[in-house]
Amino acid sequence: MYRDTGVLNIPPSSTEGDSYLLARVERGDEAAMASLFERYSKLVYSVALRVLRDPAAAEDVLQEIFMQVWRQPGSFSPTRGSLGGWLAVVARNRAIDCLRRRRPTEPVEEVALASSWNLGNETERNLMMEKARVVIAHLPREQRKTLEMAFFDGLTHIEIAEMTGDPLGTVKTRIRSALASLRKALTA
Repeated sequence: MYRDTGVLNIPPSSTEGDSYLLARVERGDEAAMASLFERYSKLVYSVALRVLRDPAAAEDVLQEIFMQVWRQPGSFSPTRGSLGGWLAVVARNRAIDCLRRRRPTEPVEEVALASSWNLGNETERNLMMEKARVVIAHLPREQRKTLEMAFFDGLTHIEIAEMTGDPLGTVKTRIRSALASLRKALTA
């Protein structure tokens, strides 16, 4: 289905609101369910794939969630946020539950562990990563959000601009400024 993409895609806007579509789903309207699936399946799949790192398992989570929406459309409460946000949280939680249910395929006693681990390099890498985390956490909120969308969600500058409603130049400037701050802190 979406095996080749792991990119978070925000659903396109529509003239039909989510609550209207959910009301139609509650009445058994398959076309409304298809619209919701088309609107949010990429979002749900990408969140599940990011957690599970297994396309088949992410598709299973996707199917479970949309079956839940079909069977219990009233489980979403519009007073608690957007449907897209709720579906993303449900996808993340289901994916984590799936990870917890996994069992090792081989007994631990039979697994041979070889290590070419360089503890010094790993320690230096961990210190550098922690330094980067601190710098990113202290970036202005808009810069941090834009940087995370670009590097952690894999979105292009144009996709970020479309999602946030900010001009493309602003998105590029925020990313460039965030990277400059990060570079300065890491080379200091």
